[in-house]
Amino acid sequence: MVVGDFPIDTDTIVIGAGPGGYVAAIRAAQLGQKVTIVEKEYIGGVCLNVGCIPSKAVIAAGHRYEVAKHSDSFGIKAENVTVDFSKVQEWKAGIVKKLTGGVEGLLKGNKVDIVRGEAYFVDGNSLRVIGENSAQTYNFKNAIIASGSRPIELPTFKYSKRILNSTGALNLQDLPEKIVVIGGGVIGIELGGAYANFGTQVTILEGADDILGLGVFEKQMAALVKKTMKKKGAEFYTKAMAKGVEETENGVVVTFEVKGEEKKIEADYVFVMVGRRPNTDEMGLDQIGVKVTDRGLIEIDNQCRTSVSNIYAIGDVVAGPQLAHKASYEGKIAAEAIAGHNAVIDYLGIPAVVFSDPELASVGYTEEQAKQEGIAVTSAKFPFAANGRALSLDSGDGFVKLVSRKEDGVLIGAQIAGASASDMIAELGLALEAGMTVEDLALTIHAHPTLGEITMEAAEVALGTPIHVLK
Repeated sequence: MVVGDFPIDTDTIVIGAGPGGYVAAIRAAQLGQKVTIVEKEYIGGVCLNVGCIPSKAVIAAGHRYEVAKHSDSFGIKAENVTVDFSKVQEWKAGIVKKLTGGVEGLLKGNKVDIVRGEAYFVDGNSLRVIGENSAQTYNFKNAIIASGSRPIELPTFKYSKRILNSTGALNLQDLPEKIVVIGGGVIGIELGGAYANFGTQVTILEGADDILGLGVFEKQMAALVKKTMKKKGAEFYTKAMAKGVEETENGVVVTFEVKGEEKKIEADYVFVMVGRRPNTDEMGLDQIGVKVTDRGLIEIDNQCRTSVSNIYAIGDVVAGPQLAHKASYEGKIAAEAIAGHNAVIDYLGIPAVVFSDPELASVGYTEEQAKQEGIAVTSAKFPFAANGRALSLDSGDGFVKLVSRKEDGVLIGAQIAGASASDMIAELGLALEAGMTVEDLALTIHAHPTLGEITMEAAEVALGTPIHVLK
C-alpha cells in the first residue's frame, strides 16, 4: 500500500549518498542549511560498498598472499601458503560495514535527514521520493544531483552467473583459476592485478592501442604495470575486439578478434569492465529543463550549477574523470555555492591513481599535455632504483617525474610509478596547488631513508644539481 503524503520542506536536497552526495550534505549542513539526502541503495555509494574500498581490500589481500609466497630474496620461505577466499570476503565486508556505518553516523550527527527511495523531479522546486511502501513529496530551495554511475553492459556480454561487472567480480566466494577481463582501464587493471596476485590466470582484452589509455599516465608507466603482471602469468591483447561469449556448465568461452584473427579462450568467469554510465535517466531531468549531453552527462558551470539555477550536479553525472575524490571536492563546491560563497572548480590539482603493481599516480599536466597547450616545460625524472628505502623494500621499479614551467620552475605536473605512489602524490598535489617551484621541493628536507626523498631528488635533477644520479 502506498501512503499518501503532505509535502515536506527542506532547504537543500541531495540525491545520492555516495562520496559526492554525503560530503555535499554534511558541508551544506555545516553552513546552516536544513538538508535531506535521498539514497535508493547504499549509504556510501558504489565507492564504499562495491568500488574503491572493497577493491582496495581485495588488492591488499592479494599483495599479502604474494608476499607470503615470494619472499625468498629476503631469506624468508613459507610453505603451503593457502587462500581461504571466503575469509577474504568476510574481512572485506567488515571494512565496508565499519565505513558505511561511520558515514551514516556522520550524516545523522550533522542533522541530515536520510530518506530511502528513488527521486523523481516534479518541477524546479519539488521532487517525489518513491520507497518500497511509500511516496513522499519534498519541496526544496536547492537540489544537488549526486546519483553516480553504473557499469556499462555490452549487448553481447549480458551479465549472468559467469559474466560479471565490477560488483560481481568483487563478490566471488571462491578463487577462480582463470578469468578474462574485457577492458584494460583502471578497474580492469586493478582487479585483474589483484586476482593475478592470488595466482589466477588473467587475460586482459583491450580495444585501444594500450592499457590505461587515459592520457594522464605515460606509456612507460603502463609498460611497467604490464611487465609486472606478465611476470605473474597475465596475458594482454591490445587492439582486441571482444565478439561474444558462450556459457558452459563450468565456465565461459570468450571469442575475440585481434590483428584480423579470431581467437577463443576458456575461463571460469569473464569480467566486463568497459566503463560506467551516469545515472541521469528516469529522474525527470528533461521535464524540468536540466540540460544533459548525448552521453547522459549533466552540463554544469564552474560552481556545479546546472542550466536550472537552483539545481546542482556533481560526481559521475558530470564531465571529467569518475573519481570519488573529484565527487567529494565538487560536493563541497556546490554546498558552498548554495550558501553564497565564491567557491569555484579548479581541477588541476585533482590526482589520478591506479592501485596496480607498481602503483601509478598523476597530478596536473603530463609533459605531453603541457606541450600540446604550448607551455614550455622542463621534465625531470628520478628512479626508485637509486633510492635506499625502495631497494630495502625490494621495490626498485619505477620513477618520479616532475613537469615544471621552463620560465620560472613552477611545478605544473607530476607522475609517479612505484611503491606507495598513491600516498606520495599528495605532496606533489600540495606543491602544485601552492604554486611551488622545483627549487622549493629540492630545498624541503625529506627524512632519510624514505620513498619521499625521490621527490626531492627529482627536483634536484630539474635544477641540474642531482646528487644520487649522474647528470
